[in-house]
Amino acid sequence: MKQLVEYSLEDGTKFLIEVDEPESTSAVERVALPSGQLALKAQQSFEEALDKVKPVASTIISKLRSLNTPADEVEVKFGLKLTAEAGAIFSSVGGEVSYEITLKWNQKQAE
Repeated sequence: MKQLVEYSLEDGTKFLIEVDEPESTSAVERVALPSGQLALKAQQSFEEALDKVKPVASTIISKLRSLNTPADEVEVKFGLKLTAEAGAIFSSVGGEVSYEITLKWNQKQAE
């Protein structure tokens, strides 16, 4: 079952995200929306939730840039899932977290 979660930005802007119903709602606060509908309030701001992902993304990029022949372009794709309690977490496909990494080298033509 899906549940609405109210996230806020550090500037105070509030928005809703549809997430899977949490197993326990004891750690989250219920809030009433202007429409009268109930939603869960996220435990942290949207920026704080995404801050958990930054070290992992930075490590991946740093390691790929340190290749003997660094790529001219690096693209990393991964799935994120937002929850009311934990914030942003890496999502899994088939029970495993997956990353898609694309490295590109541009051949420079001699002039």
